[in-house]
Amino acid sequence: MSDYQVRLLEESEKRAAHTLFLGSLHSAPTSDESWEFGSRGYPLERCFGAFRAGRIVGSAQSFGATMAVPGGAVLPLAAVSRVGVRADHTRRGVLTELMSAQLRQIRELGEPLASLHATESVIYGRFGYGVACRGRTVEVEAARGRPAPPLPGVGEVRILDTEELAAELPRIYERVGLHRPGMMSRPRGWWLMQLERRLALKERLVGIVHSGPDGDDGYALYETTMVDSGPDRQDRRIDVHDMHGSSLGVVLALWRFLLGADLVRWVRAWGRPLDEPVELILPNRGDCRTVNLDEETWLRLVDVPTALAARSYGAAEPVVVEVHDRLLPENSGRYRVGQDGVERTDAPADLELPVDALAMLYLGDLPASQLAATGRLVAHEPAALERADRLFVTARSPHSGTFF
Repeated sequence: MSDYQVRLLEESEKRAAHTLFLGSLHSAPTSDESWEFGSRGYPLERCFGAFRAGRIVGSAQSFGATMAVPGGAVLPLAAVSRVGVRADHTRRGVLTELMSAQLRQIRELGEPLASLHATESVIYGRFGYGVACRGRTVEVEAARGRPAPPLPGVGEVRILDTEELAAELPRIYERVGLHRPGMMSRPRGWWLMQLERRLALKERLVGIVHSGPDGDDGYALYETTMVDSGPDRQDRRIDVHDMHGSSLGVVLALWRFLLGADLVRWVRAWGRPLDEPVELILPNRGDCRTVNLDEETWLRLVDVPTALAARSYGAAEPVVVEVHDRLLPENSGRYRVGQDGVERTDAPADLELPVDALAMLYLGDLPASQLAATGRLVAHEPAALERADRLFVTARSPHSGTFF
């Protein structure tokens, strides 16, 4: 790395960094119209570049947000993206230097958590990230799933005019709130990149809103596409890009509306919570199929003691957990974790694990016993695994539902 320099970008370098990132994904540079929105999503003071001989060869960027953790606390979060290295400069330590610089900055900013969406799973574990939320892509054959039984509750669904989307969806998302572990806030820059940019490019997005006794309490954003369904035949499919509700009943009411659309054969929704029981509102459960299981959120505990102390724990005797963190050694050590709180300790460790495995455990996605069975966690005291399973369990599957 002696001939490389990692530093914050200047404004004039920001678009070149984005072009490099897209190139690392084998994608074309963004258009001027798209860049007008994309340029505002990631603050300049959080954009790192790696340079060699004055040319940018690597990028790592983030923006600030918040994330809900088990028990209802909301912690500052760094949302990491636009990470890439030019193909002719890979395997030279460039990415390690970029990610190390970024993690140090995130810690200095007082953000105990960082998250990202990985394009390739083998990359980010070595930087302390672990899969903390999973989702499933669900597809329902609408024509067969349409006669769903009536759902309990009072409410109605309306379609928004296109001109209403940019104002209404952020308002409703804010009102729904971060009510599930893993959900994250969406700053203004996120809406610019993920919604207003697409509207400016004339994408045919449709928004529906559910209203209950207390007002608007959920929405779905989708588009309708034509897909091949057989020799010389195409059918319409609704592709749901974003759907949130203040309760399970609200989300299922949105599903029921979508499944009732005329002239549509399928409804497909990306990254839905693992515990969302779409099957139960269908006459035949087999009409709903899981197309894919998604590694929805990769999480990094940047400040381990703060993150551990912020979440709640189930009813069990404490366990002593020894954590190893190569990139942020100040996180390494032993922690007594229990219902009454978390504290550093010199007591012998019951469980031992690297910080990426701790991320897998943190939001409640996987139990400690599964991590131990797959070699990601070492149990020095086997009886502690059952206690850890009960301590870290959550009532609902963690879920983010926000892509960036």
